Amino acid sequence: MEPGGVADSLLSGACVLFTLAMYSTGLSDLRHMRMTRSVDNVQFLPFLTTDINNLSWLSYGALKGDGILIFVNATGAVLQTLYILVYVHYCPRKRPVLLQTATLVGVLLLGFGYFWLLVPNLETQLQQLGLFCSGFTISMYLSPLADLAKIIQTKSTQRLSFPLTIATLLTSASWTLYGFQLGDPYIMVPNLPGILTSLVRLWLFWKYSQGPDRNYQLLQT
Repeated sequence: MEPGGVADSLLSGACVLFTLAMYSTGLSDLRHMRMTRSVDNVQFLPFLTTDINNLSWLSYGALKGDGILIFVNATGAVLQTLYILVYVHYCPRKRPVLLQTATLVGVLLLGFGYFWLLVPNLETQLQQLGLFCSGFTISMYLSPLADLAKIIQTKSTQRLSFPLTIATLLTSASWTLYGFQLGDPYIMVPNLPGILTSLVRLWLFWKYSQGPDRNYQLLQT
């Protein structure tokens, strides 16, 4: 195998490995919810935005015929849907959660209806669907910072996941390189905010490291 082929295979493998690791970090939250029978210190929005992001990129991968995109996003969609169902089960206030879910699913379905029914040209479909997916990817990376004001006010990172932060940094960096390699700006550009927001979260962990954090406790058990 040529050196370029080896590098391409290693990069593809890194994308799959880091992305699956990022999706699997939700298993610690899943265990926490089942053990405590509550959703305390568990963020719902990252589960939802990641699931919608997976479903949109799954369509993009299928349209483009990219097996890497199809595999990682199909796996991610299954895991995120599981996290969402468990969260809804233990959440005492289900109405806001179901409303958020219905809103984003509605946006996704409207987008799919537009792309598949009203945009007949394949190249145009890829371009517009790529922009659509990029928006969801950026929202996925920004969603863990939804409680930024509360984190700064309480000086506690309990609502942030340290393993997810590390996995997100590695995942967004690898997909940025993958998109650069393919010359696909729809993959490369939206992953840049993932690097930035991960660095912001790492700074928050460093700044408020003196407080107890459930995520570190979960790592130790």
